[in-house]
Amino acid sequence: MSSPHDRDDDRDDDRDDRPGDRAEGWSEPVHLGKGDRAPAPGEGGGSGAWQPPGWDLPAAEPERRTEEQPPAPTGPVVGRGGRPRTPSVAEQVFAYRGDTVGAQGWALQHGWTVSDGTAPEDAVLAELVATAPVRTAKEHRAAGVMRGRAGAVDLVAFDVVFVDKRRTVPQWAVTAAPVLLPLPGLRLSPARFWRHRTGGLVPLPSGDEAFDARWVLLAAVPDEASGAAARRLVADPVVRGLLLGTDDGDEFWTAAGHLAAVRPDGHRPELLEHHARLLAAMVAALAGAA
Repeated sequence: MSSPHDRDDDRDDDRDDRPGDRAEGWSEPVHLGKGDRAPAPGEGGGSGAWQPPGWDLPAAEPERRTEEQPPAPTGPVVGRGGRPRTPSVAEQVFAYRGDTVGAQGWALQHGWTVSDGTAPEDAVLAELVATAPVRTAKEHRAAGVMRGRAGAVDLVAFDVVFVDKRRTVPQWAVTAAPVLLPLPGLRLSPARFWRHRTGGLVPLPSGDEAFDARWVLLAAVPDEASGAAARRLVADPVVRGLLLGTDDGDEFWTAAGHLAAVRPDGHRPELLEHHARLLAAMVAALAGAA
């Protein structure tokens, strides 16, 4: 006699007869990693086991070549547009080199005398400092005074230093030529400079627009002869050529019987020679106008 349980037993027997369902005949699908097929290209498998595609990635920090630092640039200066150019004479002459004693060494080599600015003959330098076309104060004085001859003119050169309780700082370099002839009161400054202490001075155009665009002549004109002498100074072709060939960094004025030039920073040999050329030409022009 059959029962409902007999039907379930028959069904279990049928499942056992299926070859794919027998434990001893079952095998894991190939894609699960236990098959015997070789991994496809790009699927990894370097160790023999299957890995998902892209599993074997390159190292996150590959070895990089050490880059050498480029050498410091040498040779010509690079100008606008990337074109190399040779530094101008003005750039070579007025480039800062931090030389604080080279000027006195140059002076001694050329037979000049050197003093500290306290000698009796240095008393006149206080008036040059007081009348200079720069902002000076009571703490400024002349120091590092050098006297000698350059060509046909006698010169005195010194630094205008600021003196306080702890330090002495050179701020301007002055070179002056004593002139025996009566000098007109004048000031010659680059047009781009702010002008100080211009009381009693009036502008005198030279008549040359190119020159007046770069330089301004101011003069105290008590009479027509003095005004004419000041104009002839800037009309001299040698003086004008020298001034137009500079970087417009010097100022000139007359005081205490001297024609003087001033420039920021302390003295150095190149600046001494530069001032000597300009002052020699100016003194010659004033002598010719007298």
